[in-house]
Amino acid sequence: MVARTIGRLNRLRVPRLRANRLVIPRQVDDKSSKGTVLSASIGSSSEKSSRDRHGADDKQGEGSSWKAGFSKFVEGSATAFGSILVLGLAGYSYHLYYKAHVLRKMENAFAVGYSSVELAALSRHVDPASPHSELADRNFEDNDWVPRNEQSIIDGIVDGTIQGQYHLITGEKGTGKTSMLLRAMRRIGGEGVAMFEAHGDPEIFRVRLGKALDFEFHEDYIGSLFSFKGPRDTTALLDIERAFNKMEKIALKRKEQVGKPLVLIITGAHLVRNDEDGQDLLELIQQRAELWADSHLVTVVFVSDDYWTLERLMWQATRLRVTPVHDISRDTVLKALREFRAEKYSENVPTSILEQVYDKIGGRLSFLSRVAKSPDMIKTCNALCEREKLWLLSHYWILGKDLDPGGETQQDLSSAAMLLAKALVDKETAMRKNGTYDGRLPQIPIHEAREIMTNAEWIKEHDHYNIFTIDSDGMVQADSVAMQNAMREVCSREGFDAHLQATLDRLDEIESLQRTRELTLKDLREYGEYKATIHKDGDFSPTAIISLSRK
Repeated sequence: MVARTIGRLNRLRVPRLRANRLVIPRQVDDKSSKGTVLSASIGSSSEKSSRDRHGADDKQGEGSSWKAGFSKFVEGSATAFGSILVLGLAGYSYHLYYKAHVLRKMENAFAVGYSSVELAALSRHVDPASPHSELADRNFEDNDWVPRNEQSIIDGIVDGTIQGQYHLITGEKGTGKTSMLLRAMRRIGGEGVAMFEAHGDPEIFRVRLGKALDFEFHEDYIGSLFSFKGPRDTTALLDIERAFNKMEKIALKRKEQVGKPLVLIITGAHLVRNDEDGQDLLELIQQRAELWADSHLVTVVFVSDDYWTLERLMWQATRLRVTPVHDISRDTVLKALREFRAEKYSENVPTSILEQVYDKIGGRLSFLSRVAKSPDMIKTCNALCEREKLWLLSHYWILGKDLDPGGETQQDLSSAAMLLAKALVDKETAMRKNGTYDGRLPQIPIHEAREIMTNAEWIKEHDHYNIFTIDSDGMVQADSVAMQNAMREVCSREGFDAHLQATLDRLDEIESLQRTRELTLKDLREYGEYKATIHKDGDFSPTAIISLSRK
């Protein structure tokens, strides 16, 4: 049984050994050689098939690695392109949103209500029903009791009734120009109106304009997060131009919806410096104002106290309308003052007192507002006149014959101011003597005033410091009745004419000394002399030749 099992195992083991390896027997005969050749051929066939199989595997591996690299390249490119596309879409979407947001904010600045600038500086114009009603507890205007003839014109400008022009409201300080504009704004609730005060620095002017229009000049733009360069790297004038471009879009939309123009009020236009930068700024605004007035888009309103603003704007003006605002007439002042004192203090003021008040301070609205609320009106009038006199003397009093040469420039202005003041006082005296004085201040044409001062630019300096004023017709007068009284008092001082003449003589002497040149010859010996000979080409020749020779 065991032998039979071992035999079977041997029979099964022999073929498996032949299939796996080459077996070489010890004794070689014919039969075994055939078996050997067969076994070798079988082994060589197996190796060849194995090499073919490995070659095919190598080729297949090379193809699969190329496909894997290409697929990774495509995948990376798609990822990068998708990232760039998403970033670009995000940046472009933010850019569109920001532009719409800017226009929406600016449109809200012209909506019904008041901007933060107006609430801060003009709190008396707040609607009592607004959240800021606590700012409107006091009366709307301290001088609201005085009727003004110019109010109807300004109302038409602010509410958009008067179109096709831009305006310059000019007049002396304290005549009520800004007050009338604010009253007109209150009538319409500030709809379609933006107002701000000018400044001499263009950068501050830019900031105030942006606050009035609720425009940030792209300072809040975050497009740099998307690798977009912000547009803020520029100058103040370019920023103002961009703000006007945005406002123009709002004006076009408002014209389609409402049919009225926007109103942009610039108060204190005289604060812009009269230099190259200030003139460029005014020119930029005036160019836009001309265009907008022609197309009925925006009405620009300048408010100025000085004559140079009018002089500058008139140079290129075609649609400019000048609205002068001056002191109130005598009859209007007497009537309004009597009614105010009767209503507030139950006082029946005699006409003589009212006439004294007008003779001292005139119809200047800022002065009348103080005097009307004062218990002693005459005392307050005297205090105001004294203040004006001190203002005149502190700025332009003359120093006489002891003038130091270092103060020549300032004394040139002072002597010119006193010369013109004396001319105005003399003209008033002559009008009273001739019976032609009607209560109005004496005036001198601007060309005559410049002739008296001997310098064309000095009158602008005096106008800026509220000593004299120049109206829209080019007539020069004292800045107010109180200033005219101060000039009359100063010019009537004992010895004033001699003091003024001594100052003028000293100025001429200093100027002559500055033109004199001293020539010193040091090569002469004891008691040596030079002989000077003057040669001229002719009797009327402006050239003279001086030759020196030793005697």
